[in-house]
Amino acid sequence: MFNWHSVVIEGLLPAVAGDKVWEACLRTLVADENSPTGLHLAIFVEPYLTYVLDGKKTVESRFGVHRNAPYGQVAPGDIILLKRSSGPILGVCKVSDVWFYCLDPDSWTKLRKDYADALCARDPGFWEQRKRASFATLMRLDSVRPVPPIEFVKQDRRGWVVLRSSLGHGRMFSH
Repeated sequence: MFNWHSVVIEGLLPAVAGDKVWEACLRTLVADENSPTGLHLAIFVEPYLTYVLDGKKTVESRFGVHRNAPYGQVAPGDIILLKRSSGPILGVCKVSDVWFYCLDPDSWTKLRKDYADALCARDPGFWEQRKRASFATLMRLDSVRPVPPIEFVKQDRRGWVVLRSSLGHGRMFSH
């Protein structure tokens, strides 16, 4: 189990010092064990991490053969720590909308048509790499804030880790 409290208290709070919105949000997360806000660690490869931090990528997606996190486990208002693959946490953001999909040919077409730009996924290779997926989670990102590098040791290969579960759920779609 990861100690997210120390990451928030020792790493994130000093990194967002002076940002009243993020300070209040993170202090509430740590202080209120009944807070409905979830906390997630998302692992990114380049160029997608830079696209998120620069504000170019406004929707994050996670595709899977199975219903693994974040599918059904992320909700609007949750916080995502943005971590470089094999590197530090370099940003933080909030989730403003979530959509869960059980994928079929119609939903694949809809995703490509409606979200390719927001996902920075115009390259056919993006979709080819995910063609075996049966489930997708899409999240609109808000309040993206780059932070100085914060070390976070993670030794497994998961691309998404739920550090603190939220009480809410996104919208489920199956076509």
